[in-house]
Amino acid sequence: MMRSIRLRLFLILLAATGAVWLLAVLWTYVSTQREVERVLDARLTEAARMVSSLITDHHIDVAAAADVAQAAAAPEGFDVHAGDYIRQLSCQIWSLKGDLVGRSESAPTTSLADHESGFAEKLVNGERWRVYAVVNPELGVRVLVGDSIEIREKLVGDVIKGQLVPALAILPILAGLIWLSVGRGLSPLRQVADALSLRSADELHPVDDSGAPREIRPLLGSLSALFQRVEAAREREKTFIAYAAHELKTPLSGLKTQAQVALRSDSHEVRANALKQISLSVDRTGRLVRQLIDLAAVDSLDKSSASETVAVYAMVEELRGEMAVLVSSREITVESEFAEDLAVSVADKTLLRLALRNVIENALQYAPRNSSVRIMGKQTAAGTTISVCDTGAGIDEKDEQRLKARFQRGNSANTLGSGLGLAIVEMALTKLGGRLSFGRQAGFCVCLELPVSKA
Repeated sequence: MMRSIRLRLFLILLAATGAVWLLAVLWTYVSTQREVERVLDARLTEAARMVSSLITDHHIDVAAAADVAQAAAAPEGFDVHAGDYIRQLSCQIWSLKGDLVGRSESAPTTSLADHESGFAEKLVNGERWRVYAVVNPELGVRVLVGDSIEIREKLVGDVIKGQLVPALAILPILAGLIWLSVGRGLSPLRQVADALSLRSADELHPVDDSGAPREIRPLLGSLSALFQRVEAAREREKTFIAYAAHELKTPLSGLKTQAQVALRSDSHEVRANALKQISLSVDRTGRLVRQLIDLAAVDSLDKSSASETVAVYAMVEELRGEMAVLVSSREITVESEFAEDLAVSVADKTLLRLALRNVIENALQYAPRNSSVRIMGKQTAAGTTISVCDTGAGIDEKDEQRLKARFQRGNSANTLGSGLGLAIVEMALTKLGGRLSFGRQAGFCVCLELPVSKA
């Protein structure tokens, strides 16, 4: 693959110019040959008729011409000199009985043609002739006027040669002009490259395309759009880091405070309470770190064009196994209410797994102790909905949109909430083409709505 645009354009333009030039030469050759044939044929016709007219008017003595013709030696051949077209025409006068009555100096003694009248071509003494014949019935003679086809072809060849030689001479000059023109035409790209190379990493403003050629404006528009996306991604990253640092700072401060209380207190009860708080802080910090990792994982996963089938029952059972300690500690009963063969086709099963795990974990965290969490699946023509319901307080309808953002907590959130769970679910479902919704018919339900796969 050719990597230089300048070289590619140069070769394309040179090849196109050469092709057009060769076609022009071919067209000139054909046209010139046709015109030369037409003009020379007209001259043959005119000459033959003029000779016939002269002998009819007795301006030419046919009897004397016959004596001269019989006495003169036959010429060696048609005289063709380079660049010289003298003695082009040869004339013969034959009686209708087949006797040579007269001929011009360059004409052979052999008849130039055997036909009665009109045009014909004949090979005489190794030389090709084009002959026009006209019959003079008053004098009983036939006038033949011909010229050499070799001379005709040489005349056409000289015309073409006169065009080819200057064109070949200027071909290197033309190639040089094309090379310089292509380089100048690509100069706006170099100017854009120079301008971009002078930017710092923080300069993500759009590229100014006011003076740019129309052909590279789409490229500059795409670059500007890319810069905007990068700037937006960096802003999200800055916000995420700031929130994450703040959220991590709180439990770490609590850990330090409780540790100091435990160290300074002589009371067994106070130390036990402090250690309990430390344990809770560690749990919260651990969950926050894991959800930060989940959020980063979801954010980094791209949409995939291929889909994969996921067995929902197997995935739910796997997640229940991972959260068995939490289920047991909170004395929660998890009930799966869907067919064991329920399957969904999604672009990335990791996204579905992260979304489902956060929803189930939230339900286990916020469901009342010694209650139940129900996981239900429903498949329709529009898609599949997986609902996770608990009997907890849920969230207010007015807070639904707000709580889908990062680090946003509801009024009923306990101390273990990080404000990231619903944000992770929302982002994962968006990438899967689905959406997050809530229901309140059988407790508080978080619903994962997945569309039918187009694959």
